[in-house]
Amino acid sequence: MSKCFSLPFFLVGPTASGKSALAAALAEKIGGEVVNADAFQLYQGMDLLTAKPSLEDLARVPHHLYGVVPLTESCDAQRYREMALAVIAEIQSRGRWPIVVGGSGLYIKALTHGLAPLPPTDPAVRAQVNAMSSDETREMLLRLDPQAGDNVPLANPRYVSRALEICLLTGQPQSVLRQTFAQTEPVGVGVVLQWEREALYERINQRAWQMLDAGLVAEVAALPAVGETASKAIGLREMQAHLRGEMSLQQAVESLQQATRRYAKRQATWFRRETWLQTICLNSETTAESGLDFILTHFPCLTSPPATLSPST
Repeated sequence: MSKCFSLPFFLVGPTASGKSALAAALAEKIGGEVVNADAFQLYQGMDLLTAKPSLEDLARVPHHLYGVVPLTESCDAQRYREMALAVIAEIQSRGRWPIVVGGSGLYIKALTHGLAPLPPTDPAVRAQVNAMSSDETREMLLRLDPQAGDNVPLANPRYVSRALEICLLTGQPQSVLRQTFAQTEPVGVGVVLQWEREALYERINQRAWQMLDAGLVAEVAALPAVGETASKAIGLREMQAHLRGEMSLQQAVESLQQATRRYAKRQATWFRRETWLQTICLNSETTAESGLDFILTHFPCLTSPPATLSPST
């Protein structure tokens, strides 16, 4: 890509793919600042559980939207978009590159493609959906919206429940309401990190033990009340079960690893559909520096100060 652009740069990929270290290296190189696009790293108090950037990476360059939402508050793609757009505009006003980093596909797409007008949550409808099992919500969603599988990760109960709520509140298939995603060009350019599956799974497994060694159990034990959204963080349920004596530590870690691997698979599937992203293929010998070389080769305009941009389009 030789053409200059005045857009946020996106660095995305599955969990444990090395995004944080590469983002810090890129920001340090080009005069950028990192903007979080991970739904759970937004929350306060779950640094280890959500694998927030290391203290070393945080010290290298400014990082934004990490640990800014109280655990008891709900956060969705619309709220995230509003927060992130304000941060992106502020970074660009200072002549620096905003580098949006994360693996939450829906939050990233809220920035790159905008959001269709969707109805706010209705407590009665939410209670109705929450009373259903995961299989029941998925079956009803597909009955009301046969095309839901094209834009909803059906293995993720949180997304399925929200999609079903939209169908029930509007009387329309939620896939129709979200069609603006498919009809607009992305506002942004970027890369997606891609690993061979078994190598990524090994990184996930190793990271789980590293989190444990760093004090994961104590972090979870110290958490105050956790709201509905934050309670979905991978590993929280397993660690809490261990603390209650319902799981051994080995079982809790293995369950966390399995849940994380499943999440990584869903992320990889999501990002394969985002064909506007350049792919960086990684392996066990790859370093942040080699990934950095790829980015600067394919996006040479990053080495120049960004043009002024209004990202609210």
